[in-house]
Amino acid sequence: MARPLPLLLLALGLAAAAKSPYQQVLQHSRLRGRQHGPNVCAVQKLIGTNRKYFTNCKQWYQRKICGKSTVISYECCPGYEKVPGEKGCPAALPLSNIYETLGVVGSATTQLYSDRSNLRPEIEGPGSFTIFAPSNEAWASLSAETLDSLVSNVNIELLNALRYHMVDKRIVTVNCARLLKADHHATNGVVHVIDKVIATTTNSIQQIIETEDSLETLRTAVAASDLSSLLESEGQYTLLAPTNEAFEKIPRETLNRILGDPEALRDLLNHHILKSAMCAEAIIAGLTMETLEGTTLDVGCSGEELTLNGRPIIANKDVLATNGVVHFVNELLIPDSAKTVFELAQESEVSKSTDLFRQAGLSSHLTGSEQVTLLAPVNNVFKDGLPVIDSNMRNLLLNHIVKDQLSSKYLYHGQKLQTLGDKELRVFVYRNNLCIENACIAAHDKRGRFGTLFSVDKMLTPPTGSVMDVLKADHRFSTLVAAIQSAGLTENLNRPGTFTVFAPTNEAFQAMPQGELNKLLGNAKELANILKFHVADEILVSGAVTALVRLKSMQGDKLEVSMKNNVIHINKEPVAESDIMATNGVIYAVNSVLQPQASRPQERGDEPADPALEIFKQASALSKVSQRNPRLAPVYSRILARMKENSGGF
Repeated sequence: MARPLPLLLLALGLAAAAKSPYQQVLQHSRLRGRQHGPNVCAVQKLIGTNRKYFTNCKQWYQRKICGKSTVISYECCPGYEKVPGEKGCPAALPLSNIYETLGVVGSATTQLYSDRSNLRPEIEGPGSFTIFAPSNEAWASLSAETLDSLVSNVNIELLNALRYHMVDKRIVTVNCARLLKADHHATNGVVHVIDKVIATTTNSIQQIIETEDSLETLRTAVAASDLSSLLESEGQYTLLAPTNEAFEKIPRETLNRILGDPEALRDLLNHHILKSAMCAEAIIAGLTMETLEGTTLDVGCSGEELTLNGRPIIANKDVLATNGVVHFVNELLIPDSAKTVFELAQESEVSKSTDLFRQAGLSSHLTGSEQVTLLAPVNNVFKDGLPVIDSNMRNLLLNHIVKDQLSSKYLYHGQKLQTLGDKELRVFVYRNNLCIENACIAAHDKRGRFGTLFSVDKMLTPPTGSVMDVLKADHRFSTLVAAIQSAGLTENLNRPGTFTVFAPTNEAFQAMPQGELNKLLGNAKELANILKFHVADEILVSGAVTALVRLKSMQGDKLEVSMKNNVIHINKEPVAESDIMATNGVIYAVNSVLQPQASRPQERGDEPADPALEIFKQASALSKVSQRNPRLAPVYSRILARMKENSGGF
């Protein structure tokens, strides 16, 4: 009875409905070669070698295998041969028994040794076998000592070695040996020609860890994480085994933290275990492989080297085990789930933010077991340099650290978040963006051991008061504040709400023709109508503006907000400043007074004879700075002169 092989790369019954990966790629080669006739396959050959591959679309168009250039040749697909005078390979090869098939497929050395070891009667007789026949070159590549030990005791060692290349089922399997010629059917089975002689495998992955001196630190870590039972169980895994050298490259503080944290250690080790067996010879391009930890690794190749996430860090590959394969790696692969928020930030496009938080003395919140979410501006925000750290900046940075470890996919519109600086931040969910106050998330979350990293597109601006509070505190809006008060809208903009206010500056009012300005300020109803046109009853931060966003104003007409050359425009007018955050809304400073499309003057009714004078009187009281503004001084001079004529002064 033949000894069963470890099934490492592929194990599919020939009767299975689904095509094996080999059959799929063979079909692609058939399609590429069909213009040369029936049963012709396109084959890519590595330049300077005799290695040939059936390849998929990606390799076909790149004309490369593991980064090496190839040439295309066309030859008969497995199981077919040419007929003189006819196109392609129309003739199917007759089926012979496995012994005779070995000669047909060019594995004469295996055929010879089968005869000398008295295996011939078995593989000529009845049965259903799969034999992985080493090519003539594979036998020739064995050392003289190894080959001599086999053939010197033909009836025992050689017979056992050959039988180790057989299974008594029709199974397509490869044991880290590349298939040179696959699926050559015989009357009593199938033959695959492979490029190496398969060595006997008796140790599990766990036993390999226990016996290798270079894996001493890994052995200790596995024992501490209770993974030993998994690595000695039946199954098919790939272990990317960090060597002692790999562990030594990690800062001692980081390594001790992970080794002392059972959950982080388990995630670290599971990140080094792939869910299926993956031999180096099976990889001719990049593959995304899932780990037991739940994340993925990009496994690829560069020339003869196996790569992980694009880096050639494999020190020793294809160490076979009874339950998988082991590749020794000389660098530790630390998953995000085992890192601190500070470590996540250092390795991301927010490294400048990391320096800022460190300079502000806030590292302790990002390196311990405190559950937080860091809102870290991307590096581009600081292209002109980092801001100076003072008490105000430190408080602002504290408001970039949210209490609790969050996930962006569970955030919802209107959600309130508490910061370490005791501020309350709001979440805004838009069609194309997810924002926290004025800062929008610029990349996928990075979730660490205790904290999560949100990369954001700008420094956060926590709200400091209601819309009216913010307008009153800014001298640029003194005329607007007076107008709001005169129109009776103060209470509206003080109440809780979700307002977007396009706030005309003093400069905007000054830019209006004098007669039009006096007419507007002299009619409270018309003034209220115009002011309501500047307010929408929903919050729209600049990060939510793409090509065009339409908002319904409180006056009833639509406002059109757009982005052009990285500048926000409202009704095609550029915005002077965006995202001035208030507790009940957001303010945009605009240097023009917006007009509704169908604005009509309103009758004055019983309004005072000249309320414009009262409005400017309030404005002057609110902001003496505005009176000194050279742009507004002429307006105030004229208004004050009129007031003196009518009332003899204040």
